Amino acid sequence: MSFLNNLSNRKLVLASKSPRRQQLLREMDLTFEIRTKEVEEIFPAELKRQEIPEFLAKLKAGAFKGQLAEDEILITSDTVVCIGDKVMNKPSDRTEAIQMLSDLSGKKHTVYTGVSLTSKEKQVTFSDATDVYFKNLTPGEIEYYIDQHRPFDKAGAYGIQEWIGYIGIEKIEGSYFTVVGLPVQKLYAELCKF
Repeated sequence: MSFLNNLSNRKLVLASKSPRRQQLLREMDLTFEIRTKEVEEIFPAELKRQEIPEFLAKLKAGAFKGQLAEDEILITSDTVVCIGDKVMNKPSDRTEAIQMLSDLSGKKHTVYTGVSLTSKEKQVTFSDATDVYFKNLTPGEIEYYIDQHRPFDKAGAYGIQEWIGYIGIEKIEGSYFTVVGLPVQKLYAELCKF
């Protein structure tokens, strides 16, 4: 399994339907299987912003309690978008998606992605943060993007790797992959130690 010789006798299980997370793992030359469970993504209101995706990643891992084989390592992840004290998860409909992108327009926001690595004997949870700067988006640009790309499965109602990212993001500070949904460099470092 590439450079990760410490995992040669282990199997990776990704608990995510996200095609972006699946693609990132494949591009890391990792072999894995996909196993998903529905989890209601509710978190305590008092959590600090970066604690939310870590809490949700652990919550998702909890759905597999007692179901992992001895040689399996489960990867769960969650991403949230924060602007000021406001936390943006996935939009419920077109109206909410328009509102989210309107709120992000012309401003800096922070994307937090949390990851849990879980085996029968241990769990390691970590997160990463990246600041993203949007230009001023016109209402026409926002509506075009939402109608063409339907970003209802994405925190903050956008994908950096899609049209809106190409035309709307002026710069980022931090890891691009954290915004896509998986801080791959940190994930690799943690898998090396696991």
